[in-house]
Amino acid sequence: MSARTVGIVTDSTSDITPELAAEFDVEVVPLSVTVGGTTFQDGTITQREFFERMAAAPELPTTSQPSVGTFVEAYERALSRYAEVVSVHISSALSGTIESAREAAKRFGGRVHVFDTLNLAWGEALQVIEAAKAAAAGDPAARVLEVLEEARAAVKMVVGLDKLDNLAKGGRIGKVSALLGGLLDLKVLITTDARGAFEAVARVRGTRAALDRTIAWVAEQMGASDRGVFAVMHALSEDKARYLAERIAERYAVERMYVVEAGPVITAHTGTGWGVAVLPRT
Repeated sequence: MSARTVGIVTDSTSDITPELAAEFDVEVVPLSVTVGGTTFQDGTITQREFFERMAAAPELPTTSQPSVGTFVEAYERALSRYAEVVSVHISSALSGTIESAREAAKRFGGRVHVFDTLNLAWGEALQVIEAAKAAAAGDPAARVLEVLEEARAAVKMVVGLDKLDNLAKGGRIGKVSALLGGLLDLKVLITTDARGAFEAVARVRGTRAALDRTIAWVAEQMGASDRGVFAVMHALSEDKARYLAERIAERYAVERMYVVEAGPVITAHTGTGWGVAVLPRT
């Protein structure tokens, strides 16, 4: 194995836990969320406390991307250890975070390479981890970026929402609005399209039917592959996450299964629900 030369940076919308960030040597730049007049950095408030504060607040929480200066500091730290940095981020169609990263990268003479995952949450995190593994193996930045492009094409994520209220009020609903029809009681499944924007998958009445449709979606993404890496996310829905993880493990050879809580910046826009990200292996 050759010496590692590339550091990996991401943002907190990836919902990579501190333990996993340490395991894969990834620096996570936090976004912030303001709820009930108080601002928190992503990761400094528990999911339950966030939902309690959101329920008590008179208006929806707002989220803020990291400043250019915050990214500059992160890149300086990473470049003190590595020759180059690959910075991997939430879809540019959903957040301005990557623009802050690109602006900061200009200050480092081509040593920082910014990558748009066209995804979010663990659709983003699975790509980050692939990049981190390549970097740890000693791959140069050019190869790490190729690995990311391959992962971006392969990784898919679906999110199941208990309600569309937050997404609708937050203005990020896009093409999902076609599913509204005044029926906010339906469970709605969304994914990201080729541009990294939200796209509707299905609307289903009832939780069990929605979970079954989620598993069917996983099968569609897996195709002929019977092995993969999976992530199951939840927002006050741990029982649903366990159910989904068990069904996936029964059906596929699991290289690794991540079961994680969705962070406040993501759940400020989605409300309660669940998600599954898949990376098929051939």
